[in-house]
Amino acid sequence: MKITLEELRAWVVVIDTGSITAAAEQLNQTSSGISRALSRLENKLQTTLLHRTTRRLALTEEGQIFLEYARQILSSVETAEEQIAQRREIPSGRLRINAATPFMLQVIVPLVAEFSARYPLIQLELNTDDVVIDLLEQQTDIAIRIGELRDSTIHARALGSSKLRLLASPAYLEKYGKPESVADLANHRLIGFTQPDKHNLWPLWGSEGELLHIKPDVSASSGETIRQLAVYGEGIARMSDFLSRQDRENGRLVPVLEELTREMHHPIHAVYYRNTTLSTRITCFLDFLSEQIATKPLL
Repeated sequence: MKITLEELRAWVVVIDTGSITAAAEQLNQTSSGISRALSRLENKLQTTLLHRTTRRLALTEEGQIFLEYARQILSSVETAEEQIAQRREIPSGRLRINAATPFMLQVIVPLVAEFSARYPLIQLELNTDDVVIDLLEQQTDIAIRIGELRDSTIHARALGSSKLRLLASPAYLEKYGKPESVADLANHRLIGFTQPDKHNLWPLWGSEGELLHIKPDVSASSGETIRQLAVYGEGIARMSDFLSRQDRENGRLVPVLEELTREMHHPIHAVYYRNTTLSTRITCFLDFLSEQIATKPLL
């Protein structure tokens, strides 16, 4: 049977106060309760720690040795409790964040300096994956997920949504001409995803009133690779605003079939596993990211 902290605390307070009665008063317990705790402790250790007489208490040699260890254990527990309390007030520790490469590079990385200045005791660990990961398996605190959520084992905070557009570089359009209709896309190079295939549904109406499903002439698994291909004039691509914002502002990419494009957005969530209490470092990052997205054109 294992020794409890309550038994250790009763034992140390008895020694420090010099009597069971005084220890009971300090710990707000009964004298009989303290006495039973000492008896349980000695039974578990199978040794006598204390000689008790009507006049005084005297430590045995084993009791003297055990007292030092008991003090160390209680001190360590108190220190741990203080550290946790401080972390609640001053967020600190390692925070592991996972996101698809484009979102990490275009949205999170530009915010790192400001976040670190605000919370200098939090050490960020930024990991990228272009597929949905298992948060527990990858030891991830927060993951950014783009698109509809289907995992019921997680909590999620909605961050907003990002509009989908068709884009190409001015150089590409100068060389191949600008499409004027959906049918014109058959004469153009289309850039799409290797997987999942649902990302190759474009916000255009097909011939039968459905979303246009393209067959890419060149494909990639990463949105960032697709962005680079479009910037280098390899074809027309479908991209989220958060990924293409700087390229559109700098003229490296321009809209294609803008008047025919259906209004479509990708929802974006920060997800984390269900828990009754979130650590303050997770909460403060979620609050910070929501604040930045609300005040800046990030998505």
